[in-house]
Amino acid sequence: MAVPLSQSLAVTLYVLRQKLTGNARYPLVLMLEPLFRCNLACAGCGKIQYPEHVLQRRLTPEECWAAAEECGAPIVSIPGGEPLIHPDMPEIVRGLVARKKYVYLCTNALLLERKLDEYTPSTYLTFSIHMDGLREEHDIAVCRDGVYDIALRAIKAALARGFRVTTNTTLFDGANPERVRTFFDRMMELGVEGMMISPGYSYQKAPDQEHFLRRHRITELFGAILKDRKKGWRFNQSPLFLEFLMGKRDYQCTPWGNPTYNIFGWQRPCYLLQDGYAPTFKALMETTDWDRYGTGRNEQCADCMVHCGYEATAVDDTFGSWSGFARTVRLTLTPNA
Repeated sequence: MAVPLSQSLAVTLYVLRQKLTGNARYPLVLMLEPLFRCNLACAGCGKIQYPEHVLQRRLTPEECWAAAEECGAPIVSIPGGEPLIHPDMPEIVRGLVARKKYVYLCTNALLLERKLDEYTPSTYLTFSIHMDGLREEHDIAVCRDGVYDIALRAIKAALARGFRVTTNTTLFDGANPERVRTFFDRMMELGVEGMMISPGYSYQKAPDQEHFLRRHRITELFGAILKDRKKGWRFNQSPLFLEFLMGKRDYQCTPWGNPTYNIFGWQRPCYLLQDGYAPTFKALMETTDWDRYGTGRNEQCADCMVHCGYEATAVDDTFGSWSGFARTVRLTLTPNA
């Protein structure tokens, strides 16, 4: 299992409560962005293209905790920018852990090794390390040589201190399936808890617009990568979502499943699109025209198969029917079933 039993149980009970109360639209993961500034300039990123006065802004710890409580999701993912740049990040994490939120602190790991003393190992805290493949692929993706080796050292250091560590990998057109499979082997050899994979989304502000994957290429690529996958590979994702990436399942997006809160407020409709902001989570849920979003509904969503839109759909499918639950169990036990 890629996550501790306590986390799996907490998420399961949370989802079942939503189902029993008839709540069809519920958040699963809060995407909390305390800042947009980063210490890398990846060509496929659309978050760091803001003007300087925006990059200087940060959420306070109190704003982060209030957002987590208002949203109510059991999991809080902290992407960026680079969260470790935020001077109050250790305090933010401590407050979320105290609230028993399962925190995934996403980082490129450039600062991680020197900042490990500021954090305490906990079942509720996971360092999610950005790793876009083996050394050559990763350093090209982040547009800087040597980053892969720094991240590798940081992973080893964090694991040695007893921290939970996962990886998150974004793949673009041109990815080599065999190289990606070798990368999975390397991460498992390191001892990371699990891996998260997703196709890249075409940010309008991203400098590189040529390597984002179209839908047919996504299923071709992930079909080749995940075919006959090894039992030793551990993914920090729903097995039904992996089937979706392979083109074996047809899902519609669940844009409210991973709501985003950042320096501008609650982002409509999701982490990837910017159709304005709501002042409160309640307003986001009640005043967003959710039917406008998803493949076949919005041209901006046409090629999107990203985890933040479809992972929640897969989880809902697991608990929405006996067949979905049975399929999830079967794939967990036998990945190639």
